[in-house]
Formats: sequence, structure tokens, C-alpha cells
Amino acid sequence: MGTELTPIVVEGRNCWRIEHADKARMIVDAADYYALLERLMVDAKERILLIGWDFDPRIALKPDENGKGEPLGEYLLRLAHEKPDRDIDILRWNFGGLKQFAVPRILSMVARWKLTRSISFRLDSAHPVGCSHHQKVAIFDDHLAVCGGIDVGARRWDTRDHKDGDPHRTAPGGKPYMPWHDSTMILAGRVGNALADLGNERWQRATKKALRDLERDGENWPDDLEPDFEGVDVAISRTRAEYEGCEEVREIEQLYLDMIAAAKRFIYFENQYFTCGKIAAAIAERLGEDDPPEFVMVMPETADGWLEQMAMDAARVQLVREIAKAKHGDRLKVYYPRTAKGQPIYVHAKTAVVDDRMIRVGSANMNNRSMGLDSECDVTIDAALPANVGVEPVIRCLRESLIAEHLDVDPAEVGRRFEATGSLIATIEGLRGEGRSLELLDLTKPGPFDEFIAENELLDPTSPDDMFESLTERGLRKSWHRGRAWMKRRRPFGRKSK
Repeated sequence: MGTELTPIVVEGRNCWRIEHADKARMIVDAADYYALLERLMVDAKERILLIGWDFDPRIALKPDENGKGEPLGEYLLRLAHEKPDRDIDILRWNFGGLKQFAVPRILSMVARWKLTRSISFRLDSAHPVGCSHHQKVAIFDDHLAVCGGIDVGARRWDTRDHKDGDPHRTAPGGKPYMPWHDSTMILAGRVGNALADLGNERWQRATKKALRDLERDGENWPDDLEPDFEGVDVAISRTRAEYEGCEEVREIEQLYLDMIAAAKRFIYFENQYFTCGKIAAAIAERLGEDDPPEFVMVMPETADGWLEQMAMDAARVQLVREIAKAKHGDRLKVYYPRTAKGQPIYVHAKTAVVDDRMIRVGSANMNNRSMGLDSECDVTIDAALPANVGVEPVIRCLRESLIAEHLDVDPAEVGRRFEATGSLIATIEGLRGEGRSLELLDLTKPGPFDEFIAENELLDPTSPDDMFESLTERGLRKSWHRGRAWMKRRRPFGRKSK
């Protein structure tokens, strides 16, 4: 008797739409993405639509050995002059954008953009107080799209080598910044049309004006860019807070829970944060089973910023320590990557691989904000969908490549170790070493002030309403109990007979 996989992604449950991709490829780290972005923009015929949490016109897409190069803002002006009938539309989160207007170089550049007919720069404030627009989507001619975790902002550019002291890693103000790891996915075909619909909807909500209609029949995939996937179906999942007649969307939270429920052997996560008690409780419930899957998380050593460190790092430690109490709590390991000289590499990626049968790339962190507060967008390729039969080897290669990058080994060695051990944790532990590698996260108990902020989710509420609730009505423990309750009543996932 044979078996077949049951799809994890289900339209209307944990994703908005499932659409066909003629081609798709994961792009790892911003050096490759920015170089590709430059080409995609110059090749666009009718429109370039850039939607993000951050956007800095001072950065160079291809910085030289001194961190200098043609600023992005100047590059866009050049594109506008070369092809004035092509729209260049830029939408970024309003709070960060308003802060940037205090920088004279940025203010001057935005003023110069306004003198062109082609470039439209807008700020997105179409969300409740305290929320942010966190999607990172770029769309070209409503056909080709990029969706993932990489902002077109400062302090993001880095190569997969993450070299110590790389002078290319210089911020616009002239200061060096830490190594940075990130990921995104480029997709062409009907899924690009769907992401264009999402982008157009977001633009209209933020600006109260619709973008003009395009032909949508172009094919501008770069000739020399080898796709990872061809002819696959891709699920698009969102988070959106209720606002001005638009209902709340929590597809991303549901997909995280469904992934955890469906995993047979392992889930490999790369994520910036882990502070969602509901997700943590779901993992703990799985680790209470007799033969549960493994969970491996690759994360930053500490969050970026003092407030984030107090809120996010303390909550992460509390949740991981609680999960460790499960029957098989040792099947969760949390690592952070470091350079050859021991400097932490910041992990900004939001990537997940389940059993080498599903890969997910997007903007959503494993924190409360990404579940119900901020606008998010993730894309997922699930081998159980009929169009995706046979993609498991590709997903496996991508997962091996990510782990190999962090361990500074050949991806084939990751594959051999996994074949020999059958364990993701044993594979990583067997390949960890001196120099550039993965380090286990220090789970030292947080101090009382950090613990209070984390326990009460002061900087990481689960919804807009939670920001105004009393401390007795919210907190990590309540989120944890909600996660346990969901796991106990979940519908079964996995394999079915045929």
C-alpha cells in the first residue's frame, strides 16, 4: 500500500491564494538580491512597485570596497529619465519614513523624485496605532515578483561569506555594521499576478488611489538566472490587522501552527524572533509525544536594539526554557551563527523547511506582532500539492545550502551527515567547530525588569486591542495556554493511505 502527503497549505485556512509559478528561486543574502534587483528594475517595461518596511535611497545596490557606489535614489532618477513612461512606485511604512525625513540627503532626494512624473514615493499609514507595514515585496510589470525578508534599506547588504571586517558593509553614514543574513524568493507567472494584486490593494489602501492597469503579459525573468523550481504552485499567506472596514487576517499564524502539527521528522527555522507563546506551546505539545520531530532554530544571538533585546531576548529565553521541560525537550535546539573571528551574524531571515517537503520564505517573524498586528506576506511551496510532485530534492538542497552556509562546510557534507544520522541536530552537532560556525544560544535566565517586559508582552502584543488591555488580560502564559488548547483540538495532518 502506498502513501501520499496531505497538503499543509489550504486556501481559506492558512493561505490567501495558491497560484502557479512558471519559475521560482530563493535568493539568500542581500548582495545577490540587490544585484538582481538592479537588473529587474532596468528590465521592467511598465512599472516597478517596491513595498517595504524600510527603504533608504542612500544605499548602493553594488557597494565597492569602500562601501560606496551609485546611490539607489540616483539610480532611480536615471531610470526615470531613460524611460519616463515607466512608473516607479515606492510604498514604505510611515513611522520609519517620517524619521528619515530628518536626514537632509533623504529629504533632498525625495524632493528631486517629486520633480519627475515617473517616481511616486508614498508612506503607508493604513493600519491601527502601534502596527507597522512589514511586508517586503517588489513587483515588476505585475508579472514578476519578489517576496521575502530583505528590506531595501541600510545595513542589509552582505554576501554569503559574511567576512569579518568586510569594507563593503558600510552604512550610508560611514560606519561599519555587523554581518547580516537574510532571504527572499523571486517568482514569475500567475503567482506574480497575485502578488501584484496584493501590492495594488495595499497601495490603494495607503494612498486612496489605484495604480493604473497593465498588460500583465510580459516575461522578464533574467536569462542567466537558473530557477530552483519550474511549474509549481505557490501559496501566499498574510497577516493584516482589522482596520477601516478591512477584516483581520491571521493566515500566517495558522500556517505556523499547521506546519508544527504536520511535521514528521523536523522543522528547520531561520527567524529573527521567537516570542509567540502560542507557537512555543504548539512545539512543546509536539515534543511531549513519544516520537516527535526535531526543531532547529537559527536566530540572532541578540535582537537589534536595546528595547528589542529586553523584550524579545527575554521572552525567547523564557519560552525555550519552558519547552525544554517537555518529555523530549532536547529535540529543540536554538543556534546563532558567528563569523570566522567569532562575531555574531545577525539573522533577519524568515525561512522554514518542513521535512524537506515544504519551504516557506517571507516577512513574518515568530513573534506576536507578525501573527496579528503588522502586515506580513509569506510564500510557500508544498510538495503535497499536485503540481509540486517531485520537488522534495530541490527543497532538501536549499535546506542543506542554508545549513552549510552557517557551518562553513560543503552542502554535500551536510547531506552525507544527515543521511548517516537521520537527525538534523546530530548533523549540526557533528559539523560544528572552531571559526565560522553555529553556536548554541545562551539560555541564562533574564533579569526581573527584562522578564516583566517579556512576560507582559509590552512591546509584542498579539493584536491591536491587546495594546490597550490590562496586564491581567494578556501575557506569555495566556498565549502559551491558547497554543496548547489549539494543539489538543487540531485536525490530523500528515500521511493518508491510498
